[in-house]
Amino acid sequence: MIKIGIVDDETLARKVLEDYCSKINNFELVLSTGNPLEFINFMQQNEVDLIFLDIEMPELNGMEILRSMVKPPKVILTTAYSEYALESYNYGVVDYLLKPIKIERFLKAINKVSASNMIQPKKNKGNEELQIKHDGIPVNIPFKSILYIQSFGNYLKIFTDSRMYLISETLTNITTLLSEDFQRTHKSYISNLTRVTKATRTYLLIENNEIPVSTTYKVIVFKKLDALAKI
Repeated sequence: MIKIGIVDDETLARKVLEDYCSKINNFELVLSTGNPLEFINFMQQNEVDLIFLDIEMPELNGMEILRSMVKPPKVILTTAYSEYALESYNYGVVDYLLKPIKIERFLKAINKVSASNMIQPKKNKGNEELQIKHDGIPVNIPFKSILYIQSFGNYLKIFTDSRMYLISETLTNITTLLSEDFQRTHKSYISNLTRVTKATRTYLLIENNEIPVSTTYKVIVFKKLDALAKI
């Protein structure tokens, strides 16, 4: 679960965010407050993965809170003012939402949160799964159903037995979340080696799809394929 905090002195704004967060299955709301000092005290004894932080608040504003935190969690700023946008990105802010916040913009913002929080491997009834966010909706993909993964600009295409999923992520990050059966075969591809039906010097055949194998990965790819064949 991703632990969520909301810090906003506007009651209505908090209620809107609470409602949006309740629609996300792997979100757990652990704090919702209009008091910045309550938030700071809470953070001293609790862990929070993602915070929706208002800027204009009494006693301490959002930017002051950001400046005071040595290792802040992921932060999405929420405000009715845009003048702090440039400064906010100096603190690694994930996104900057202008009020009133629409559900479509909210979903786009949470999809920007790093893989370490938004994408994670999950075991369920003995089956290994990859949990992703697709169009803002949590989806569990069994490893065995994944054919291959292809880099597509700043996104990844995950091809499975039933469909393709497009997510905002990098091959490097997602590699750490997959099982040993998956191997980088090219700068733009990861293949599920258990689904390979034919292997040549330049490509792997997976469900009639030719996945390229580059010189960089050729040795490790064929070494892993040989090991799988002996199992």
